Amino acid sequence: MFELTKEEYENLRCQNGTSSSEYGGRRYEPLVFTENGVAMLSSVLKSDQAALVNIAIMRIFTKLRSFLMLEKELSERVDSLESGVNKVFKVVFERLDGLEVKLPSQDMKRKKIGLKSK
Repeated sequence: MFELTKEEYENLRCQNGTSSSEYGGRRYEPLVFTENGVAMLSSVLKSDQAALVNIAIMRIFTKLRSFLMLEKELSERVDSLESGVNKVFKVVFERLDGLEVKLPSQDMKRKKIGLKSK
């Protein structure tokens, strides 16, 4: 069990919409448990309700871990896609640089665009 830092607590308050300290909200940072702390807590608390709550909390930690792994995997996939896209654009720009652009010659008569002045 440990106490959250001010920054962690502010981030938590923003996510949960807790009241401010001037209106009866928390005046100190809360104490929280790590995953191992919850597991150790289950060996101390023996009631049926405590066991059910502990199981629910452990399932949440497991889901959080799987979300973190999924986020890492997605991040790696996006990075690989970005590098592939960069290679494709590099090839396209190299080919465009290699093309000769033929501009109309100056001696060609072109129809003037716009209003005629007197």
